[in-house]
Amino acid sequence: MPDSLSKRDVFRVGLIGYGLAGASFHAPLLGREPAFTLSAVATRSIDAVARDWPGARVLSVEALLADPALDLIIVASPTDSHAALAERALRGGKHVVVEKPFTLDSAEGVRLGALARERGLCLAVFQNRRWDGDFLTVRQLVEQGRLGKLYSFESHFDRFRPQVKKRWKEEAGPGGGSLWDLGAHLVDQALQLFGLPESITADAGRQRPGAQAVDWFHLLLRYGELRVILRSGSVVHEPWTRFVVQGEADAYFKQGLDPQEDQLKAGLRPGMAGWGAEPTERHGRLSRGGAVPTVPGRYEEFYRQLAAALRGEGPVPVTAESASETIRVLQAAHRSAAEGRTVSLG
Repeated sequence: MPDSLSKRDVFRVGLIGYGLAGASFHAPLLGREPAFTLSAVATRSIDAVARDWPGARVLSVEALLADPALDLIIVASPTDSHAALAERALRGGKHVVVEKPFTLDSAEGVRLGALARERGLCLAVFQNRRWDGDFLTVRQLVEQGRLGKLYSFESHFDRFRPQVKKRWKEEAGPGGGSLWDLGAHLVDQALQLFGLPESITADAGRQRPGAQAVDWFHLLLRYGELRVILRSGSVVHEPWTRFVVQGEADAYFKQGLDPQEDQLKAGLRPGMAGWGAEPTERHGRLSRGGAVPTVPGRYEEFYRQLAAALRGEGPVPVTAESASETIRVLQAAHRSAAEGRTVSLG
């Protein structure tokens, strides 16, 4: 990494995309981390940027990538553009953050990671739900051995959206559909706990009238005796339990999604009262041990760790190699569902 960057107090950021990810996640979290300043945004939402970030310039993608004043590029554009934009930014000498899912091909992700290392640059993938409070709680219980030997792990990410929306995430093109979108979160969390599975059996399909892309999926990941089930539906009136973890010594049950996304949309920010915290009635419970307070969520940790990495003081928060493993599992899931068979990942 160039010495001029490692010694810099504030890193200048260019953000590509000001949709949900850019406007509701990246920009607000950057705004709470003193190491970064949002200098430029590439988007058609000019009025929104002027309202939210009056000091930021609105540029074309080409101009933003070519801007010598920028240190870090955040790629928060549609999934099928992630790899190409990340590569251009790296070849232009910029550090890069890529929104999940990282790429559409795991080999491409590995290649981008190698390119970043070759150029002495940081490349990180925004798998923010590694810092969900409920997931941090599950991870703590597993690592402390409080559940004993695990036999089954279920994770659900359900929604009630019976009407198909006109947006790229629900289109039939590359990277569209809930398996790429929500599946990237569920698979990444499972791999953080258990590593790469031996095999996967997947069912995925379109359920809603007019649906063009996958809006329901059920994944079964095998780890020896342990079975991991990951599910999502778009027409779920009463969401299934968010986590169900069954172990030899105890079991953990948790309802409801992490609150940080809704908090960000409502204007709450890291450091404010109540940030990342769940009300006690939303806490999970052990079958034998009673209530378990949910660890407060901390999405801000991603950019805090990235700032340290840019200064040469630690690793990037989510490596390209780790994110590429998630893509490998998602590719296998699509193949399993399309071909109606179990796919080995050994």
